[in-house]
Amino acid sequence: MKKNIFSGHVDLDMFLPASDKEKEYMVQMRPSSTFFRDGVKRLYKNKVAFVSFLIILVIALSSILIPAFWPYSYETQLGVQPGKPVDASYNNLAPFEYGRTEQAKIDAGERVFPHIFGTDAAGRDYFIRVIYGTRVSLAVGLFASIIVLIIGMLIGSVSGYFGGKVDMVIMRFVDIIYSLPDMLMVILLSAVLKLTLKPLIAGTALESIGSNMISLFIVFALLYWVGMARLIRGQILSLREQEYVLSAQATGAKGRWIITKHLIPNCISVVIISSALQIPSAIFTESYLSFLGLGVNAPMPSLGSLASEALNGLTSYPYRLVIPAIVISLIVLSLNLFGDGLRDAFDPKLNQ
Repeated sequence: MKKNIFSGHVDLDMFLPASDKEKEYMVQMRPSSTFFRDGVKRLYKNKVAFVSFLIILVIALSSILIPAFWPYSYETQLGVQPGKPVDASYNNLAPFEYGRTEQAKIDAGERVFPHIFGTDAAGRDYFIRVIYGTRVSLAVGLFASIIVLIIGMLIGSVSGYFGGKVDMVIMRFVDIIYSLPDMLMVILLSAVLKLTLKPLIAGTALESIGSNMISLFIVFALLYWVGMARLIRGQILSLREQEYVLSAQATGAKGRWIITKHLIPNCISVVIISSALQIPSAIFTESYLSFLGLGVNAPMPSLGSLASEALNGLTSYPYRLVIPAIVISLIVLSLNLFGDGLRDAFDPKLNQ
């Protein structure tokens, strides 16, 4: 029967349940996602930050994997053999040059692995020393940022949550550290700790690390946590008045539980971003301390100590200074750009 369009009766066919095919056609569901996934997608779209991350990844993997198959060691002097006079032909080789013995092997038809960056004044392969120096600088930057993160998170969260006199005392202490001349205190502490720690770690497992490296970590633990503490304190101050914190307090939850379960997880994005930006600062500090002779213990190289050693032959071998300087600049620049990309991707205030 033909229906009258002016009829007042309800068309019951319009209220029949939709089939699965009709639901699939009509409803366009957005796939479920998380805060981390959305941040990674935004980070991937930031081409500068993504390329910087790839550069950091390549440099880090190279510093870890290349020494495993490289035929030369960072401390082996190629022209020195027990019971024989020193072969000075291995000293100060230019890139892709060979010593007297190696050249004889090449003339005899043998294959000799090249010295890509030449050798230094002691006859050590310069390429592998740059690789090891990169490994040391990256390791120092990573562990120093972890130390700064732990101390700054602990002090900043306690200061921000409890407030009052506790906050006043901690912040005045932070102001005192901020008022100290940063570079002068770093140099003085490194020089004093270097002499103090040497007899204390003699004969222990820490002796292999070296007093200079340990003093460097102590300097970071004493001076460089204040910025992280202030940042986390500000985040905690804004979060502690939220309803879920008041609800936890009303149920009798202790401050430690509230900090670890509610406050720190809600400011973790800011913590990660600040930690990423702290790594280049730590690498730069280690580099100039090694440049001044207060960094890693010889013969272990770092990028700063390599640049310092290159000053002796600057006019004759300028590339020995240029190479570690370029590597330091590339690492610091890439880490800074990657940290900026993390901030743009994971900071909720910038994505509203």
